[in-house]
Amino acid sequence: MFRPTLKITPTERLRKARIACMHHDPTLSGIIMIGKCVTVSLSRDGDKQINTACTNGKDEWYSEEYMETLTDAELRYVVMHENYHKAFRHLITWAHLNRIDGYRANCACDYVINIKLVDQYPETFIKMPDGGLLDPKYRGWDAAKVFYDLPESDGENGRDVGRTGDAGFDEHDWDGAEDMPTEEKKELEKDIDDAIRQGELVAGKTGSGGNRDFDELRDPQIPWGEHTREFVQDTFAGSDYATYNRPNRKFIAAGIYLPSGISEAVGELAILVDTSGSTYAPNVLPAFMSELQGIAIAANPSRVHIIYWDTKVCGAEVYEREELDTIISSTCVKGGGGTDICCVNNYMRDNDIKPQASIVLTDGELFGGWGTWDHPVLWCIIDNKDAKPTHGKALHITASSM
Repeated sequence: MFRPTLKITPTERLRKARIACMHHDPTLSGIIMIGKCVTVSLSRDGDKQINTACTNGKDEWYSEEYMETLTDAELRYVVMHENYHKAFRHLITWAHLNRIDGYRANCACDYVINIKLVDQYPETFIKMPDGGLLDPKYRGWDAAKVFYDLPESDGENGRDVGRTGDAGFDEHDWDGAEDMPTEEKKELEKDIDDAIRQGELVAGKTGSGGNRDFDELRDPQIPWGEHTREFVQDTFAGSDYATYNRPNRKFIAAGIYLPSGISEAVGELAILVDTSGSTYAPNVLPAFMSELQGIAIAANPSRVHIIYWDTKVCGAEVYEREELDTIISSTCVKGGGGTDICCVNNYMRDNDIKPQASIVLTDGELFGGWGTWDHPVLWCIIDNKDAKPTHGKALHITASSM
């Protein structure tokens, strides 16, 4: 077992490691300064059980007992690892993955971080400790893509997730991240953005060349499906969708990981699909409907209306709660003319359809305006960044990303 040659306290040793990381990569210096950073001991701090190292996306904790087992290069690696989790906003952005399968979410985030660290920094400065999850296959992937590539954990012990049978060397305080007040999360987002910009300025002045991993952080691209889930979760706040239970094993064989055991029914959901000839590439509608079926099953609305429209309603389908898993196999696309959303407003009024929320897929080239709405609407607009709805929330999507 490694023991530091100099008799310094764990707190001082950690401080030296953090300073070394900031000097080596000034781009990360502002991120390292965000939140509190403390050492804990199992013998002294029984109320804070940290076996290795841990972050909630803002603060960091390091086990003194674990630090004793690490070389200086390994400790610097752990510091970099925790702060990459912070910089990439893992515990906030991917919280819903933790609700599905916490063990697999931990592993997915670690696979993403470790390949970045190994590619970015020389082993003479940092060295991954034993137990780290590393697979070159995941180079360039985000945590959600890795998550759905990993096999399901056993659910009871949170084990057997993948290639190593281990969850990595650190811990993730998902509950702490979830419990963070909304205003604090917004402030944290701003602090991270400011820290990245300031770090790049410092890196430029020192001639260090910056950090190529942070290019994607200037304008983080969250997959469109995550935005859609967030919209539904916020709209149906108060239902069990907001908490996620155990994965619904009925859909695991199809590669779909969804919560199960929803107990509280919510209102109706309307999915409104623009079928005008100019709307999208061939891959768009299948990807959209696949994502929306999963979201519908998770949200557990009392009923889902799928309405296909151009200048008129060309097809209308109704799925009761017990039929939600048949949407993809049963739905039939109709239409292909111009684009006028007002026909949908009229149809829903005439047929007494009163959804709790609507999700619209369109190219945003609407001839009759953006319609009239009395409930939350998410506009999924394909390849048209100039489209600006007058009601609801716009989600601009490129067809190539679906």
